[in-house]
This record gives sequence, structure tokens and C-alpha cells, in this order.
Amino acid sequence: MIQWSSKSLNSTEQNIIGSNCLNTVNSISSNQALGLQNLEGYSLGLSKEDLLLEQKQVEPSWIKPDTGSGYDSLISGTPQGKGSQVNGFDSGLPKVLVVDDHTASRMTAVALLSMEGYEVIEADCGSKAVELVTQKQPDLILLDVMMPGMDGFEVCQLLKQEEHTRLIPVIFITALNDRRSRIRGIEVGADDFLTKPFDRVELAARVKSLVRQKCLNEDLDHTEKVLFSVARAIESRDPNTGDHCERLVKLGQAFGEYLNLSRHQIRDLMWGGYLHDIGKVGIPDAVLLKHGKLTPEDWEIMKQHVVIGEKICQPLRSMRGVVPIIRHHHERWDGSGYPDGLKGDDIPYLAQVFQIIDIYDALTSERPYKRALTFEEALQIMLEETLLGWRNPKLMQQFAEFIGFYQEKE
Repeated sequence: MIQWSSKSLNSTEQNIIGSNCLNTVNSISSNQALGLQNLEGYSLGLSKEDLLLEQKQVEPSWIKPDTGSGYDSLISGTPQGKGSQVNGFDSGLPKVLVVDDHTASRMTAVALLSMEGYEVIEADCGSKAVELVTQKQPDLILLDVMMPGMDGFEVCQLLKQEEHTRLIPVIFITALNDRRSRIRGIEVGADDFLTKPFDRVELAARVKSLVRQKCLNEDLDHTEKVLFSVARAIESRDPNTGDHCERLVKLGQAFGEYLNLSRHQIRDLMWGGYLHDIGKVGIPDAVLLKHGKLTPEDWEIMKQHVVIGEKICQPLRSMRGVVPIIRHHHERWDGSGYPDGLKGDDIPYLAQVFQIIDIYDALTSERPYKRALTFEEALQIMLEETLLGWRNPKLMQQFAEFIGFYQEKE
């Protein structure tokens, strides 16, 4: 069973890296350097040269752009002054949370990451790590597997289930060739693995890559939130529809599960509940909010909302499964629908599924020009339309069977 929660628009936005204003970062502090001297007996796979730190400022590797990097192309090449913003977010040192109950291992990771220019936070147990994640919102977590109390698997699983922490990359620290831990880590949502002793170059590369990926994912997440916000604003312009979108999301999830659709298909169906009419943002108020019957010219304008909605959502890869719903939810089984006049199974399956729940909700909801029909009355009308050739007969029969169970549950 998929648990759905609407994405909040006021969640804490994370800092995005890559600003030129971070020209230099101080080398590791004297306390950290002393800590490294005390770790000479601990096998790290590092040369003595790696551990000798000169008293000067160094440029961290994560601000050195890679040639041809798609991520770097998202960031303006204009020099940024101190306190400037990148992509609308305050620039700053990326934060890495190191979680390990073994002091020597934790100090080693802290020292190496500090040398690379990261702000490092430490935790010596799982419960403290969860508390620091909530308080500090790190950009990445370096997490030991074996810890007393709450182990690394529990921490990772908890964070990946939460809306506000699911995008934070987690790198598990495992023993060499610990196959069982790696498999378990994948199951709870780990993003990568590192083995002890640390290799400095590998650690820097993996952390840098995942911090960049997190920034890209957050950009995508913010874009999706904007789209949902626009869709809700459009719905609010028409007071007659009430909570139409919310009802479609709920009904879409339930019907999708009844049809044994995949998790991604159910998600697309639910997102379609919010976004199917987003193209109405481009329809003039004179047509969209017109009282009375629309003229043939008005209808031609109104039909464009599906094409406009497709253009709005098409650039986002995460919307690939939703775009066919947006464009084709007004097609008909006999080819008499719009915008493309598709027939039968040429109509995308999720668009067929969504159309049925959309029509059902419209029939069973009260509008100024009609009363709310009972579910039996709505089904009768929809079955009559199916006989006219407007709906997929098999899918309509499945919906009729489903809605009886659904109404009893409600």
C-alpha cells in the first residue's frame, strides 16, 4: 500500500554548491592535525605526505569545475561576490555528517573531509545522528554500519522514509567485502558504499559526486512543488470544483492499487490528479470562467489546455508518465475525443484509467448547474456512454466492480 502525502511548499531549502565566492578554505585546524598525528598506528592507506598539512589556504576540490559537467552548466559563470546567491539559494560550505562510534575512524574521516573544504559535523551514535540531521540538514551523511543501539541500517531507513530528509545522500562505511551489509544497505536506501581503511581520493570523489547529485535532485524537487502550487492555484479559481484534485488523487491511488498497477504508475496517476488541468493557466478568463454555454469558438480555445499542460510538464523527466495523462485524458475509445482523436488502445492506458475517475468525480460532485449524483446513477451514465463507444468496455467493467467495494469502505 502506497502512503501518499502532499509535498509541503515551505520545506527548508538546501544550500547549492558551486559559487565562485568560495575562493579559499582554511586548511585543517591544529586540533585536527594533532588528531592525525595521534592516529599513526591506525591503518588508513595514506602516505605520510597526505598527512602533512602546510599552514596555508587551499582550494577545496568540490569547487573545481569538471570540463563538460552538466551540473556546472547550471551555475552562472558570472563572478559572485561574498554573500551572493547561486540559483536563488545562499551559497555556503556543504555540510557532511560523519557518524561512527569508533573515534579514530571518525576523526580520520573528519580530517580528510575538512581538507577537502567541507563543513563537518560529528555523531558517535545513531540517535544523535538523527537529531543532528533534523537540526543541521547536512548535504551528505557518512554512516557507519555497526553501532550500538540504533545501527546504520535503522538510521538510513528512517531518514529515507521522511519527506524532509529523503534526498540526503547516505554513504555506508563497511568492512572490506562485507557483502551482507552492502545488500542490506541497498534495501534501506543507501546511495553508495566505502570500505575501511579510507582511500582519500576515492572518499573525495564519491562525496563530491553525491553532493552534486543532491543539488540536482533538489532543483527537480523544487520545480515539482512549483507545478503543484500552480495546479492548485488554477483549481482555486473555480470555486465550483471544491477539492476535485484531492479527490482524484485519493481515488486514483485506490483504483490503481485495485488494478495492480506498479508503484510508479500509481504515482503518475496520483500526480495526474493535480496536474491534468494545469494547462488552463493559459486559457483566457473570458472562456475559462464564462457563465453559460460555451460557443464552438470557445470550445476550440478550451481544448488547447491539454496541449498547454503537456508543454509545461514535458521538460521534466520525472513527469514522463504524467504527460500522456495530461494530453490524452479527453480522448474517447471510438476516436471522437481530443486533441488527437486517438482510438482504442492507441490511447495511453493511464490516460484511460484517469479519464474514468475524472468523469466519475464530476458526476458525483455538486455543481451550480447540477446536483451530485449517487454512485449508482453515475455508473449508469458511464455505462451508457461506454455502449456509445466512448470508454474502454473492459476497463469500465473493472471500475464498476471496484467502485462498489470502494463505496462500502468509505
